[in-house]
Amino acid sequence: MQFIEGKNRTQSILFPNSLDQIIKQNNEVRIIDLFVESINLTDFHFVIKTSKEGRPAYHPKDLLKLFVYGYLNHIRSSRQLEKECKRNIELMWLMKQLAPDHNTISNFRRDNEKAIRKVFRHTVSIAKHFDLIGGTLIAGDSTKLRAQNSKKNNFNEGKIERHLAYIDARLDEYNKALDNADDDNKQIIEQEIKKHTERRKDYEDLSSQLEQTGESQISTSDPESRQLITRNNITEIAYNVQTVVDAKHYLPIDYKVTNTNDNRALSGMLRRTKTILGTTDFTALYDKGFHAGVEIKKALELGINIMVAMPAVSSNAPDTNYNMEHFIYDEINDHYTCPQNHILKSNGTWYEKKNRSNHYFVKHYKTQACKSCPVRTLCTKGDRVRLIERSEYAPYIEINKINIESNKELYKKRQAIVEHPYGTIKRQWGFYYIITKKGIKRASADVGFMFTAYNLRRIMNIVDRNLLIKFLQELALLFFGKMNLVKRIIFKIKTAKNSAITLQTFLKAV
Repeated sequence: MQFIEGKNRTQSILFPNSLDQIIKQNNEVRIIDLFVESINLTDFHFVIKTSKEGRPAYHPKDLLKLFVYGYLNHIRSSRQLEKECKRNIELMWLMKQLAPDHNTISNFRRDNEKAIRKVFRHTVSIAKHFDLIGGTLIAGDSTKLRAQNSKKNNFNEGKIERHLAYIDARLDEYNKALDNADDDNKQIIEQEIKKHTERRKDYEDLSSQLEQTGESQISTSDPESRQLITRNNITEIAYNVQTVVDAKHYLPIDYKVTNTNDNRALSGMLRRTKTILGTTDFTALYDKGFHAGVEIKKALELGINIMVAMPAVSSNAPDTNYNMEHFIYDEINDHYTCPQNHILKSNGTWYEKKNRSNHYFVKHYKTQACKSCPVRTLCTKGDRVRLIERSEYAPYIEINKINIESNKELYKKRQAIVEHPYGTIKRQWGFYYIITKKGIKRASADVGFMFTAYNLRRIMNIVDRNLLIKFLQELALLFFGKMNLVKRIIFKIKTAKNSAITLQTFLKAV
């Protein structure tokens, strides 16, 4: 039986191919190269650490190309990227055979969170150029990405108190055993007492830190990560990534990494979206996790049409036919009418309400007709009269409710729009966790590269590759043209200083 045979490894090659000949013209690595070359890094303010002595620094564009290629090919580890530079032909071409060490690679991501966000914005600009951003319907949501911090290394006051109680109990046992121990066992017990005393001091330090910062929890491996609910009652030590996705081609146009839940995120996301799109003439879809009266008010005051899912009623009447939604509010006369046609009035006083995440004012509405009402037991529990609370944000919540009820089919599109990037990034690419440690800025840099890679992948899949290459070439040439003009002006200024030419002659020369 015959097989296809490879070439002899020891055979000399008379005319070896160059790297440029090996990389095909339509290879996406050429698009990555042009994409980075089309960026004016001066405007992006990348951190460049240089020194007059020692080895020169790597150019930020080379390191940016390395990261964009890495994330597009599901490689995030700085050590793995270092290895790929020495064995991956595409990277050898892209990096011009440069092979930075893993510390240099990691530090570039660590130091350039803001610049990486601007690179992501550049992908949005390219998408706008090719009319991939509709700008009329957007969906917002969040996803939890697990942090580099175990649950064991996350503490709140209750957990610390339990550890301290356990240590105190053990210390009592050891101290009692020490009195009756012989010389051989005394040394072992004293070591255990010392170990537990040191552990107690560590937990006391954590408790003091919580008290000083006012935080409810603390993580020791990644200090800014938090224990967050991922689904149902399942929790993870994670970061919460807020995103805004345009409906036309499921392209993210904004992201923000936080360590809090969604309750107060809505208005901030919409303000940034308004700036990015340059208009308020769009509809925004959000799930019930973003439902907060103060946030809905701010969103409507921005002039944006919003649909935020209504959360389930926290407490029902004994008979659901007498739930609050069946009480009709009269805005002119400021009263409610119940299903039995009784009028519930307010005394006009605003009462302050506080909980862990909200602070607002409400009015109370009630009627004495409850005492003799034949359906009282269906409407309220116990011997109390029925009390209706109306929040100061109720008018805005009702506008949102009307929007939802009159556009149910449109709202159903929310999940399909916003979950598309999450499905690709987390399930297909395996980026379900944050690879960096030590803070939210480093986590944001990691997420920034994820969404930059996602947008580039979508653009390359949708736009004709030849058209994309041509556009990026023109963009790069435009950028280099401006750079050459600046160099010419600087040269002429130096020439003018060293000669006696007039200002008019200088301007003509430029």
